[in-house]
Amino acid sequence: MTYWFYNLGKVITGFLFRIWFRLEFHGVENQPMDRGYILCCNHRSALDPVLVAQKVKKPVRYMAKAELFENGFVRFIISHLGAFPVARGKGDTSAIEQAVETVKNGWVLGLFPEGTRSPNDQLLRFKSGAAVIAAQSGGDLLPAAIWYSGKSFRSKVVIRYGKPIESSKIQIEENSAKQIKVVIGILRDEVEQLLEETRSCESK
Repeated sequence: MTYWFYNLGKVITGFLFRIWFRLEFHGVENQPMDRGYILCCNHRSALDPVLVAQKVKKPVRYMAKAELFENGFVRFIISHLGAFPVARGKGDTSAIEQAVETVKNGWVLGLFPEGTRSPNDQLLRFKSGAAVIAAQSGGDLLPAAIWYSGKSFRSKVVIRYGKPIESSKIQIEENSAKQIKVVIGILRDEVEQLLEETRSCESK
């Protein structure tokens, strides 16, 4: 990660997005500032990584699908922004190790537990990676939710950050599938609740 490049990109994209969208952020105060953590959000658009990171005070490193790194220009941009590749569906242990080190070093790891973009406002099944990384790194899970009223000019985007699921509550012994499922279920419920809060507010 090149920090000046990351900060410059954040300023430029923030300026552009505030012109195009009507942005609302809630729960910014829930971010842990004294330790690394895993930021877990639902996935609706290719814009999500940049929008969700706008109000995160520490730089966010994202795991990105390996295919994005095949293009030299794209690889240059996202690598300098801190992203690193993961081979999806192949049990990429090197990516997991890098993710764990990111959190242990006090930084923010950004994940979209659904693994792909949802075609609508409904959550897909969450994959296990977030729970595994949390267990191995000792980091908290910070649920977040992004909601779009549309993608057209001046449409509304609402981003909510929830309360952290503290590492002391993430009890996973020897990658127990049952315990991983429980943690992922809790995480998904928290993201769903954040989405529901937004739906309720926007329907009034």
